[in-house]
Amino acid sequence: MRTTIDMPDTLYRRTKAVAALHGLSMKDIITRAVEKEITELQPAKPKSKPHRVKFPIIRKWTGPKLDLTNFDFDELLG
Repeated sequence: MRTTIDMPDTLYRRTKAVAALHGLSMKDIITRAVEKEITELQPAKPKSKPHRVKFPIIRKWTGPKLDLTNFDFDELLG
């Protein structure tokens, strides 16, 4: 993929010089630098399985039932 980057002139000259000293193209050295940076910034993969969260068990209510069929909620709020 092609992209355009904007870098300071001094950094461009230093990058070009280092690339030339190592027989690399600008593309090669910039790609290597980006790959190295991305690798260092990626979080380490966990080596073991993450701890599973245990949710509380809600048992069926066995107490008395409350019948709200004819209850007027508007009166309660008003």
